[in-house]
Amino acid sequence: MTRLLDLPPYSNRNESLFLKEMNELVSHHRTGCDEYRLLTNSQSASDISEIPFLHVGLFKSLTLRTESENIIHQRDLLSSATTSGVSSVIPLDSRSSGMQARSVAAILADYIGNKKRPLIILDSPKSLRSRGKVSARIAAAMSLQHFAETTSLVIPDMSDVTTIDLDRISSVLNENDDLIIYGFTWILWKSWAENPALDSIKESLVGKTISFVHSGGWKRLEGEAIERRQFEYALLEGLHQDSKVIDYYGLVEQVGIIYPLCESGFRHVPIWADIIIRDPWTSQSITDEVGQIQLLNLLALGAPYHSVLTEDLGEIISGECACGRSGKRYNLIGRIPKAEIRGCANV
Repeated sequence: MTRLLDLPPYSNRNESLFLKEMNELVSHHRTGCDEYRLLTNSQSASDISEIPFLHVGLFKSLTLRTESENIIHQRDLLSSATTSGVSSVIPLDSRSSGMQARSVAAILADYIGNKKRPLIILDSPKSLRSRGKVSARIAAAMSLQHFAETTSLVIPDMSDVTTIDLDRISSVLNENDDLIIYGFTWILWKSWAENPALDSIKESLVGKTISFVHSGGWKRLEGEAIERRQFEYALLEGLHQDSKVIDYYGLVEQVGIIYPLCESGFRHVPIWADIIIRDPWTSQSITDEVGQIQLLNLLALGAPYHSVLTEDLGEIISGECACGRSGKRYNLIGRIPKAEIRGCANV
C-alpha cells in the first residue's frame, strides 16, 4: 500500500517516492496483464511524464485484469452510458477498493469535515441489487458511507426522479439539523432543486446545515441552460450559512480519485495522484496551456487504470491557491472536439 495515503491529501509530496511507486505499478501490471504488456514498454520512467498511459476509450473495448496471488477480483464497475451506448468496464479488487475508499474519505473530509451525519442518496434501493456489477452512479453514492450515520435511498422509481420518498426525508429532517445529500448532478437538480413535490417540506429545511455533494456532469442540464450559480442558489436558499455544494469531477477509469471544486474555483490533485496536460496532436507534455488531460494514481492494483489519457481538456494553474491547499491545481475546460458525451464526466 502506498505510504502517501497516510499523509494529508493536499500536503507537499515526495516526488521521487511517487515516481518510484508509479514505476513499480507499471511493472506490476506488465507482469500480471498480457494486454497491458503488449501495449507498453519495459523501460523505467525517469520523469512522471514518461509513465505510459492507456486511452480512456480502450476500457470500452477490452476488460483488462491484472492477475497476482495477492489480487482478489470482486466485481466490475461500469461507467454510465455514453453516446455510443458502450460502458467502460473496470474490474475491482479488494486491496485497491480499500485504498480507494480511504482516498475518497480523505479528499472529501478536507471539504466537508469528518463528522458522521445522516446521508440521503437521491437514487433507488433497487440500484444496489446488480450481481457482480456496480454502476458508476451507485459507486459514487456509496463512497460517502464513511461519513454516514444512517443512509437513506429515497427515489423508489428512477424512471421518474421526482417520485421522492417525502416521508423518509421528513423523518430525517425532523431528527437532524446537519446532513449530507448526494446525487448525480442532473438528478440533484430534477429531484431536489426544482421538484415541486418538495414544497411541502420546505419549512422543515429552513436553518438546516446540508452538504450537497454531486458529480456526473452538466450535459443533461445544458438544454435548460442551468448555470452553476443558479444551481447552487436553488439548493442553498433558506439553509444555514454553513451549508455548501460540493461539485466533483471523476472517472470510473480513475476510481477512488475525485476532484472537488475548491472555494477558489479550482480542482486540486491529491498527493497519491497526478495530472499531466498533453498536446492533443503530438501527445507531448505541455505546461501553461490548455491540452488533453492524463490522470495518474497509485491505487489501481487489479487492473491497469493507473494512468489514463482522458477525452477532457484542462490547464494546470501555477502558483499557490487562495484556498490554502498545496500541490497541483487545474481548470477543467471541457471535452475534446467530437468526443463522446460521457455520463460520468463532470463537464
